[in-house]
Amino acid sequence: MTTTRERPSTTGHDLAGTGALLRLYLRRDRISMPLWVALFAIAPPLYVASVQSLYTSDAELARFAAATNASHAEIAMYGPMFGTSLGSVGLWKAGAYFTLIAIATILTVVRHTRAEEETGRAELIGSTVVGRYAGLTAALLMAFGASILTGFLCTAALLGKGLPLGGSAGYGTALALSGAVFAAIAAVAAQLSASARISRGIAFAVLGTAFALRAVGDAGSGTLSWFSPLGWALQMRPFAAERWWVVVPLLATTTGATILAYALASRRDIGAGLIEPRPGPSEAPPALAGPLGLAWRMQRGTLLAWTVGLGLYGLLIGSAAKGVGDQLGDNAAIRDLVVRMGGSQSLELSFIGYAMGLLGVAGAAYAISAALRLHSEEDAQRTEPVLAGSVGRMRWAAGHIVFSLAGPIVAMTVAGVCAALTYTVAVGDGSVLGKVFGAALVQLPAIWVLTGVTVALFGMAPRFAPVAWGVLAAFLAVLFIGPIAHLPQWVLDLEPFGHAPKLPGSEFTATPVLWLTTVAAALIVAGLFAFRQRDLR
Repeated sequence: MTTTRERPSTTGHDLAGTGALLRLYLRRDRISMPLWVALFAIAPPLYVASVQSLYTSDAELARFAAATNASHAEIAMYGPMFGTSLGSVGLWKAGAYFTLIAIATILTVVRHTRAEEETGRAELIGSTVVGRYAGLTAALLMAFGASILTGFLCTAALLGKGLPLGGSAGYGTALALSGAVFAAIAAVAAQLSASARISRGIAFAVLGTAFALRAVGDAGSGTLSWFSPLGWALQMRPFAAERWWVVVPLLATTTGATILAYALASRRDIGAGLIEPRPGPSEAPPALAGPLGLAWRMQRGTLLAWTVGLGLYGLLIGSAAKGVGDQLGDNAAIRDLVVRMGGSQSLELSFIGYAMGLLGVAGAAYAISAALRLHSEEDAQRTEPVLAGSVGRMRWAAGHIVFSLAGPIVAMTVAGVCAALTYTVAVGDGSVLGKVFGAALVQLPAIWVLTGVTVALFGMAPRFAPVAWGVLAAFLAVLFIGPIAHLPQWVLDLEPFGHAPKLPGSEFTATPVLWLTTVAAALIVAGLFAFRQRDLR
């Protein structure tokens, strides 16, 4: 006699406690979420204000748009420019925020779903009156709500700049739906693996594929862009005869991924993933004999992914720099701005210097993620068994800190080599090779400051270690928005990337490099000392 097991249907009991969990998640993200919502809502209008102050005629806007669309490298980075109006030109680079808000929602959803299960908190909460799907629903409601709020605030800010309603609402809608799509994709990824790290990796792999399809498609025939949610968002074409029908595939993807996430959640046990983990070898290799070997095993995949990503970005920087002079035209104001930010009278070298600063921000994101493995290992209660043996606290922590310090060296070296080679080939001058490469390496002390911030938070206030992402977001806001918003100089000085020598256009000065390195070292030492003194969580 055989029996069949019926899958339980979703009822109101499955969603019990959703509101309470939503309030809990909002409280836990009360610092980081308002930061990224404000940044993504305010930054695009500031781009418009900057363009408005620099390009004072329709002819200048049209010339900039024509030169931009002639650069395949810049189209690959930011997408094509569909119009010559102030809104279209001003929001061209703001298309990057479709990717950035996707990163924010992925991190949010995985943190409050799979990470909660991995630490055992979800099972503890689920043993009460909380329903089966309450955690997933609360995480999605929070991510969807934050995305919608970001789009609404951005639309209002663009309207405040005097831009038309149609284009302002079009950009805000595309921004909100970009975050919602990848929040739903992250919810699916959270059902596949029992590891939060692997779930994030799956979601970021989908995001990376979407970006690659969009970049290659826009730089080529455009066909591949239609297979990417990021390509759909750009095809909204705000302020250039908006295509409102692209809302349909974005909403359909969000809805389909959300339904799939719930369907997958119903087919697995709590704490488990649908993809079974691979069995390891019967004996550990000698490389895993110490903390450094263990850290290498845990960090190598992430390091490889970031190195490849930064290397590809370096290729784009070197390719795009050659045509920046034609793109800027004879506009004195914009040329002065680029020269001031890049530190050189050469527009191309100044552009490379500014772009390398952005590359340094990306390198800092990797450094934070590598250092936060200390927090995730302790939070998952895997640290105490390791320290119960002959491994000391400093030796264990040093294994991950090494990757937070040395990993950016590897990634920035690859990115610098790629940028230097492509730019050297473009200009046919081998003398610039070392200068461009040096522009990548001088970002390292600023990156290490973020390593220091993360380690200091882990040692002194381990509960708030993830706030390091908020610190990076604040630095990013000051770097991008500070000069445009005319913030006080003391505020601008708090951001470390602005202190890096402005290579390759200016002379190298060791003083800021030494100061940044000293600050990073002091923060790391303070964090390690505090970790040595406190109890494990």
